[in-house]
Amino acid sequence: MTLAFPNPSRSFDEARNAVCFIGHDGMFQIRFFIEVEALAKSGVALGGKVSTETACLSAFDALRTSIQDVAGKVYARSRRDSYILTAADFP
Repeated sequence: MTLAFPNPSRSFDEARNAVCFIGHDGMFQIRFFIEVEALAKSGVALGGKVSTETACLSAFDALRTSIQDVAGKVYARSRRDSYILTAADFP
C-alpha cells in the first residue's frame, strides 16, 4: 500500500506548536505533525494580526501538496505510526 491523504482535515496542536494531519496506508492511520518552524521556513508569513493557530493552518493549506509529498518520502524511509516533520525535512 502507499500513503494517501483522503481526509483534508488538519488541526493546530498548541502543546507541540505544530499542525497535525493524518495519512492512511490501507487501514492504518499515520499521524504527522509539522512544526511551526518548518512552516516558517517556506516563507509564508506567520505573523501579523491573526492568531498563531490561524496563521499556521493557512500556511499549511497553502503548502499542503508539498507537505504531503515530504510526509510520503519520510514515511517511505521508515514506517511508523507517528512523525514530526521539521524544517530539516524540507529542501
